[in-house]
Amino acid sequence: MRPFIFNSLFFSNTNVQILRKKNHTFLSLGIAQAILFAIALFASSPLLWADTTKVSSASRIISTSPSITETLFELGLKDRVIAVTDFCEYPEDACQLPSIGGMLNPNMETIVSLTPDLIIHQPGNQRLHNNAISLGIKTLELRMGNLEEIFESIKKLGVALNCQEQANKLALHLTTGIAFYQERLKGLPKKEVLLLLGDSSDPARDLYAAGPGTFLNELLNISGGNNIIRDSPVRYPKLSKEYIIEKSPEIIIEAGPKSNLSQNEIDLRIQKWNRFPTIEAVKKKQIYFIGTDYILIPGPRLLKIIERFSKAIHPNLFADQTRKTSIEKNLSP
Repeated sequence: MRPFIFNSLFFSNTNVQILRKKNHTFLSLGIAQAILFAIALFASSPLLWADTTKVSSASRIISTSPSITETLFELGLKDRVIAVTDFCEYPEDACQLPSIGGMLNPNMETIVSLTPDLIIHQPGNQRLHNNAISLGIKTLELRMGNLEEIFESIKKLGVALNCQEQANKLALHLTTGIAFYQERLKGLPKKEVLLLLGDSSDPARDLYAAGPGTFLNELLNISGGNNIIRDSPVRYPKLSKEYIIEKSPEIIIEAGPKSNLSQNEIDLRIQKWNRFPTIEAVKKKQIYFIGTDYILIPGPRLLKIIERFSKAIHPNLFADQTRKTSIEKNLSP
């Protein structure tokens, strides 16, 4: 899975500051300023999105990824969506729609039979794009690999599908939510965190992690963590156990569908981590598992991800809502 330049956010009760460093823009704003910023952002001219003006009346839309589907439904467009993919499992209404198959290998016969007037897709699916164009079906490409892209995609959909009011509200909700967590975590020390993508049952094997340039890395930062992976040219690098031992993160978070474990499975997983007692997170029993369905989906539910990360990184701040144990499977409802 995979723009407001938003790659890293820093909120405080100061006036809005925009600081440019390399190719990124960093923001510093409080909740009130965040509201004004979101309004100003979404008030910019629709001419920025001239390529989308011909699809505003689209009423038979096919969504090709969970991120796109969730955003469309959050914008109140469910009656205009006619099909999704096998991987689109939220909201419940989306599960009742016909499926076109996988995200990268959709069934073109099914697509044609549904007579769509718009297909919305993410980058990397040039074959689908070309096939749709050859069939006379309009397409719209959205990038949702980081916060910058998520917010710009919301704006792009608002303009393209004539639902700018809903897009403004969604952007405002997400912006103020992010500001709330940054304000609550302000002043607390950052903790060194390893965020693994729970794709292996054995930490002795090489593991995949979230690196720089990803929305998960940004949410981790907002949640009070410092990603131990700082300079990787790869967004989701493969790590060796030697690297993890050397970096010795204070907290390890395993996230993804395969991290939806029973307590017995968690205990067994911890036993395997205990083979590396020099790692700070192992020593202090700060290993967490987050297996909720939304954890790897960049979209409207990103505030839930921040909540889960925040409770893992600073559990004392949420002591009234979480169990004070080293293994916290259910950090929130």
